[in-house]
Amino acid sequence: QVQLVESGGGLVQPGGSLRLSCAASGFTFSSVAMRWYRQAPGKERELVAGISSNGGSTNYADSVKGRFTISRDNAKNTVYLQMNTLKPEDTAVYYCNAAWRGNWYWGQGTQVTVSS
Repeated sequence: QVQLVESGGGLVQPGGSLRLSCAASGFTFSSVAMRWYRQAPGKERELVAGISSNGGSTNYADSVKGRFTISRDNAKNTVYLQMNTLKPEDTAVYYCNAAWRGNWYWGQGTQVTVSS
């Protein structure tokens, strides 16, 4: 079955960095675009970044452009989110997402807290 397992979250001070990872299994990872979403308390889940199946195309929410970088390693079935210059408003649970054969799949999420 499809599994997405996020890791790398934690507590970081404003201005700090974190790298999230999402290990995927159960589908042909190299043929699927991947996305990172986040959800802050009391807010709707929002798209943070997306990457095409071969990594050649990426897109970002305006709020993270220039600070976050999405990448993937198809040999390792893993997608990453490098987050730099973190702000308190980046605090949220971050989720990995894949759309495969008409279904959307989500990981369990990883908490990112930006606070001094």
